[in-house]
Amino acid sequence: MQQTLNRDTAVNLAIFALLVATALGAHLAGNGFTVTLATKAAIFGLAGVGLNLALGYGGLISFGHAAFFGIGGYITGILASHASTGTPVLSLPFTVMGSNEMLGIWPMAMLAAGLAALVIGALSLRTSGVYFIMVTLAFAQMLYYFAISWPRYGGEDGLSFYVRNSFPGLNTFAPIQYFAICATLLAVALVFTAVVTQSRFGLALQAARQNSQRTVAVGIRPYAIRLTAFVLSGMIVGLAGSLYADLNRFVSPAMLSWHMSGEIMVFVILGGVGRLCGPVAGAALFILLEHVLGGISDYWQALLGLLLLAIVLFAPGGLIGIVTKRGRHA
Repeated sequence: MQQTLNRDTAVNLAIFALLVATALGAHLAGNGFTVTLATKAAIFGLAGVGLNLALGYGGLISFGHAAFFGIGGYITGILASHASTGTPVLSLPFTVMGSNEMLGIWPMAMLAAGLAALVIGALSLRTSGVYFIMVTLAFAQMLYYFAISWPRYGGEDGLSFYVRNSFPGLNTFAPIQYFAICATLLAVALVFTAVVTQSRFGLALQAARQNSQRTVAVGIRPYAIRLTAFVLSGMIVGLAGSLYADLNRFVSPAMLSWHMSGEIMVFVILGGVGRLCGPVAGAALFILLEHVLGGISDYWQALLGLLLLAIVLFAPGGLIGIVTKRGRHA
């Protein structure tokens, strides 16, 4: 058992180190585009880490996490756009001004995503199985259509804010420095997930995933535990959405669509469900395939679909499962 844990830890560290080495190597070679791709992989990996907390460890197959991703993005875009014009976001019942400071925007994005996750989770978790999947999807689509019909912030065309938000002591326009911010937050999220899943709460969450009736028998309430995990998951994904909006300096309803929910789930499945760095490996592979295969054919997603099918059928533990020679997370 100890040997298996050491091997998993080594693989997790290697995956994160490879992502950082790729960005640093590209920076030294003067290849800013590759640094941006690594940054995108780190952001998508962060979103996957958030979903993995609910899906991999809690067994909550959510198809609506794009809602939290988009909320984080829109909070960032709205605050940044109002900061540039000097107009308040709200005037009543109290005044809320815009902001172009990342340290001020991130808590707002996470809080908004967390509150949305609390409401969505409180209702969705009263169902299970395919009904849970459909309810989470329905909530995300409601927010998607709301964003489309919200002309104040661009509606279907989205919202541009042109200037990337600032971070004390760093030039966020420099690709390698923005990558450093995203990679650091990814590392924090990974450590947080590792600590949470090994805590009493995390063990109870995994017990509820395996057999909820037994957890009830020993005095554990699966609903409260799952709701807490769902909220934490939404907050992490909301932070990833904030970073993604800053990366592109643009936010649109596409961040709230079911396609985005599917992509985040693909990151987790490709890398390995219930694996700490599985979403990071999956996101990096997805970005690599998108870049390489996208230049070969406009139908590169069909090739990705075949790869995903092969992993589900022959390597249920994902990429990390192949490396560590272990099947799906128990």
